[in-house]
Amino acid sequence: MKYVISNREPAGKRILLIESGSRSLLEGLLPIILPAWAGNYEIDLVTCFGGLPVGMPPNGKVYRVTDYGTKEKREQLVRELRTRDYAFTGMICSAEPLMTKWKWMLAFRVPAKVFIVNENGDYFWIHRENLAIMREFVLTRMGMEGTGAIRVVARLAAFPFTVLYLLLYAFAVHTRRAVRRAF
Repeated sequence: MKYVISNREPAGKRILLIESGSRSLLEGLLPIILPAWAGNYEIDLVTCFGGLPVGMPPNGKVYRVTDYGTKEKREQLVRELRTRDYAFTGMICSAEPLMTKWKWMLAFRVPAKVFIVNENGDYFWIHRENLAIMREFVLTRMGMEGTGAIRVVARLAAFPFTVLYLLLYAFAVHTRRAVRRAF
């Protein structure tokens, strides 16, 4: 993950898209970014799906995570991706638990400027100028926006007391059982 603090634009020739959400999100994103700013880049894809998304340019390479099941093969994939001169990495961060570990591992290990695509098909750059957007995004994913924050904080506050109650209850039941057996 590069260019988080710097305002410089990357000098690479490729874009790596990580399809870690519904295919329809990527198919909706491609017609937006290709004419706007990504048309001059070769686009590679990391996916867990078969086939290609509609609108995907044919000049890129497709990496299927099912082909990289062992640790050695994953390291080989990362080494190959690091040598491919990526300027940008885009990853889908929808509310679907697809390829979660893969997308974050690749985002941190492939040297490129990262953008995140949400479930609405909108995207934003991981950059210091977007801290407010990133904070809101993370809070939404954690269920901490609006009144949800009160519920989460209340659950966190009640958790130690709940565990203590359950431990005391289990102690009382097992003690009562041991006393009955003894007499």
